[in-house]
Amino acid sequence: MAGSSSSGALRALTMELKSLRSQPVEGFHIVVDDDNLFSWNVGIFGPPGTLYQGGYFKTCIRFPANYPYSPPTVKFTTKVWHPNVYENGDLCISILHPPVDDPQSGELPCERWNPTQNVRTILLSVISLLNEPNTSSPANVDASVMYRKWTAGEDKQYEKVVRQQVDHSKEEARADGVIVPETIDEYCIKSKPDDEEDNLDCIDFDDDYCDYNTDDDEEEEEEDDMDDKDSGNGKN
Repeated sequence: MAGSSSSGALRALTMELKSLRSQPVEGFHIVVDDDNLFSWNVGIFGPPGTLYQGGYFKTCIRFPANYPYSPPTVKFTTKVWHPNVYENGDLCISILHPPVDDPQSGELPCERWNPTQNVRTILLSVISLLNEPNTSSPANVDASVMYRKWTAGEDKQYEKVVRQQVDHSKEEARADGVIVPETIDEYCIKSKPDDEEDNLDCIDFDDDYCDYNTDDDEEEEEEDDMDDKDSGNGKN
């Protein structure tokens, strides 16, 4: 049974990796060893216009053998000062919590993991979390208190710590040969045109469709002409 689950997980991860490579998610740099699809290394780019702008934060996503029925884990390997990141780097976010009913957690079942989630939704959730931390049930209490003081305009220590980490992460990006986007234009992924084969297929389909309509129109016109002639003969 375990082997069957593992095979299903491999198929799911293979499809997701192919999708992410053909339609990348902005704000991330993904490196995956095709020989081990159960462990992904992902570099997260700090979104422009936030404290994390210009940052490059490494994470490791590990998938269980029964994925997507159970959630993966996400761990930051780069130091990140954030209310929802534990001191050891583990990310705490509802979407990664097992789908169990736990009233004491304060989370609704619909907020937790379900098999319809995937790597793409996880990455987008992480970006959202960087912009808007959840301070109601923080993983890092000190960071949460510091963040609240910063948003209230009482203290700038949170901003100072984050900017120091961003500067340090830039050194890691240079060491990895990764160019971190700094502006919105650089950050946002431009849509790629379809490849030549797809375009040809589309054109062939349209041409066939147009030819089909043209033939029908010609037949209808011929029938109309015959009807007109018959009507004329009848009148004469």
